[in-house]
Amino acid sequence: MSGKRTVRPIVWDDVRALLAVSRHGTLSAAALKLGVGIATLSRRIDRLEAALGVPLFLRQQTGYQLTEDGADLLENAEAMEAAAFALESGADLQAQLTGRVRLATAENLATALILPSLPAFHAAHPNITVELVTDITTVNVHRRDADLAIRMVKPERGNVTLKRLGTLGYGLYASPAYLERRGEARPGVAAWEEDAFVAWSEVYAHLPAAQWVERILRGRRPAITTTSLSTQVAATAAGLGLAVLPHFLARDAGLVCVQDDIGVDQPIFLVLQSDLSQSRRIRALADFLVDLVTSNRERLRGY
Repeated sequence: MSGKRTVRPIVWDDVRALLAVSRHGTLSAAALKLGVGIATLSRRIDRLEAALGVPLFLRQQTGYQLTEDGADLLENAEAMEAAAFALESGADLQAQLTGRVRLATAENLATALILPSLPAFHAAHPNITVELVTDITTVNVHRRDADLAIRMVKPERGNVTLKRLGTLGYGLYASPAYLERRGEARPGVAAWEEDAFVAWSEVYAHLPAAQWVERILRGRRPAITTTSLSTQVAATAAGLGLAVLPHFLARDAGLVCVQDDIGVDQPIFLVLQSDLSQSRRIRALADFLVDLVTSNRERLRGY
């Protein structure tokens, strides 16, 4: 016998299984992402391990963790994924403007800027379905969580195309009722030292707005913490305290700006997969978003 391992063909669905499990950590979450059963997904992982001749995951009670071999092969798997999507994109160039485009953005931009303008896009492209993902957490465009994104943070990795569209301006806001009740600050008291604040919950402590409020509070407790920007606007309008809010949202809600430049403005980026940038349906939505944000640049900046 030669002792050589029999070479088995690599099945693309098995590679997709590797990518999904490595990204989601459990079979159940990965199966949900791929739209297959857990048993099917497990068989695909087993088949890929047999084809490659190495174990890819450590099976633990808490989930699946990549082995050293699995981690080494992950970059090649991602390259296969990119090639597959490039192939699909090339086919899409020959297709009509039809199909689904998945757009990720922050909820505030979705509800106050994008959604009111989408009827015009739909009228121009009735066969394109926009799937809107609104989440304050960073969606991974390079991992295909979305086809394109409008976001305020630069991606750290991935083969993506990045275009800065404008600036999202922030200020410190209060309701007229809160300011009337509060009155003038006492002499000798530092700015905002006796004010109540609407703040982000701890899970969002990394946000620039959250960090600004934390510095002002200096250990004091906020009046309320929330997990969404819309709730912060509502809490501020109800008179619960001051809040750091985007100018365009706060002003639309009738709030009063008490400090207009607090140093937490954020850049607005359009991010899309480089290998999908020539897809006609994705390009159509990207061009629409560029025009939309550009035409609202002063409103978004706020001052």
